[in-house]
Amino acid sequence: MASDPGFEGIVDIEHEDDEEPKEPEMYRVLMHNDHYTTMEFVVGVLRSIFHKPLLEATRIMMDVHRKGLGMVGVYTYDIAATKVAQVKEKAREYEYPLLCTIERV
Repeated sequence: MASDPGFEGIVDIEHEDDEEPKEPEMYRVLMHNDHYTTMEFVVGVLRSIFHKPLLEATRIMMDVHRKGLGMVGVYTYDIAATKVAQVKEKAREYEYPLLCTIERV
């Protein structure tokens, strides 16, 4: 190793080129139907927490209502878990049993 001024004592470490960075695992956020949470509240949650436009939020809400389950989006684990916690907090605040879960893609 050539001697550069100011870099004495620094060791050159070889890096393994065969290790490429891994893509983060992705998770679906799912919203579940219940018989108490209002459709308006679900649309409001989809708009405020997930930043969905009105038409998309309404479509997801109708999937939840008709099919019993609706996919809200796909996120990394930390983002998905944070959004689920926000939904839970908002539902508790308004005394709704709205259930939101995550599953690995």
